[in-house]
Amino acid sequence: MSVAFTKEDSAETASEILLPDRPISAEPNLVTEAGLKALELQLAQAREAVDAASVIEDVNERRRQSASPLRDLRYFAERVRSAQIVPDPASTGTVAFGSTVSFSRGDGQTRTYRIVGEDEADPKAATISYVAPVAKLLMGKAIGDVVSVGEQELEIIAIS
Repeated sequence: MSVAFTKEDSAETASEILLPDRPISAEPNLVTEAGLKALELQLAQAREAVDAASVIEDVNERRRQSASPLRDLRYFAERVRSAQIVPDPASTGTVAFGSTVSFSRGDGQTRTYRIVGEDEADPKAATISYVAPVAKLLMGKAIGDVVSVGEQELEIIAIS
């Protein structure tokens, strides 16, 4: 019988489905309270996926099904472990981590973003990471301040 029709539990097969770890930023893992809860939920979901895969009888299929959840489990466990909760800003006088900032662009458009941790950033949901270039430029600035982003100027019009 050809080996193509046999199930082999080999180190070679195992190494083919071990996924590399997700990269972890060298920046401090600053999070909002909601961001920490989201990380904890994602960690729990990864654990559930690993548990679900662990009951698959076929060892190769079990490895395939658990590869991604195991990688996520390692990532989210580290992110929860290293999370540093930053309380909401006490003042709206200047832009800080957790602030929601509105600015007008030179072309007349207005944008509003909340500055949050790396894992909770989602520009489509109006959140940006505190390490994003535009967030770095806005931090510490007040209403009326203007910052340059490339050839465009952004004027801060509201902070909450």
